[in-house]
Amino acid sequence: MSSFDWQGFLKNWSQDYLTHTQELDHLDSEVVESEWLGFPGASEVQIAAVEARLSIRLPPSYREFLKVSNGWRQTTPFIYRILAVEEVEWFAVRHAEWIISFNQKFGYCQSLMPSDNPYNGASSGHSISDDEYFTYGQEQDCSKIRAEYLSACLCISEKGESSIYLLNPRVVDRQQEWEAWFFGDWLPGADRYPSFQTMMESEYRNFLEIREIL
Repeated sequence: MSSFDWQGFLKNWSQDYLTHTQELDHLDSEVVESEWLGFPGASEVQIAAVEARLSIRLPPSYREFLKVSNGWRQTTPFIYRILAVEEVEWFAVRHAEWIISFNQKFGYCQSLMPSDNPYNGASSGHSISDDEYFTYGQEQDCSKIRAEYLSACLCISEKGESSIYLLNPRVVDRQQEWEAWFFGDWLPGADRYPSFQTMMESEYRNFLEIREIL
């Protein structure tokens, strides 16, 4: 099990957001006073019920996040809310039109059916080679995505400023972490991360950078 301190991490994010963000009218006064942008944590029973509905096992870092806060209010100006676990759904089920639009815009042609057989993605025959695809961090080219994975992704946030958080069960590491995507209309692909945890750490850094600019 990961030793990552979700409680401390999210508490710091809450305090930074509430202390340095001027526009707080969209938040209830109780949220502001509590200095907590999260919600009560999800129980194992709640998480297991969703896993049974979707016929999957959610990745460890995302599960641990949910146990601390079942969803989350605004992360950056682009994502308004991370969904409660009961609300998560396959991207192809909730936003089929988005996949179609993206595929048409960039010339892809893929099925909208979620994958029945997740695997680690490290194989030949994909639209993007492994060398190009499995590059994360500053060296990553956000256009080097495998659009064929979109129909298999799980959406875990609301559609914010033309953007959304996705988890990709087609790429799973040895710790059973799924690849995580920040997918936006203005990107030629997605900003991809090895796990939900690494995506959230990056998004917190993005928030701090945006805060300094504003």
